Amino acid sequence: MAEEQQPEGALVVDAETNKLGYVMGHEGPYVQLRPVTGGREWNADPVRVRSATEAERLQAMRERTRAMNSFSSGGNFR
Repeated sequence: MAEEQQPEGALVVDAETNKLGYVMGHEGPYVQLRPVTGGREWNADPVRVRSATEAERLQAMRERTRAMNSFSSGGNFR
C-alpha cells in the first residue's frame, strides 16, 4: 500500500481492521479515523490506510443514512 497522507474528510479504509472511516487528522505517526456512523475515533497506521472504492463509498452512504434515520426516529442504531 502506498503511504500517502490522506486529506482530512477523506473516506478511507483501515486495512488492518477492514473498517471504513473519515480522516479526522494526523497525530504523530498515526492517522485518526472516525467511523462513518459517528463515534469514537481510532488511530491507524497510515501505511495500512487506503482510499475507499466506489462500492465502499456507497456502503458508507447506506450505513450513514441508516444510522441517521434510526437516531432521528428515536431508535438505537446497531
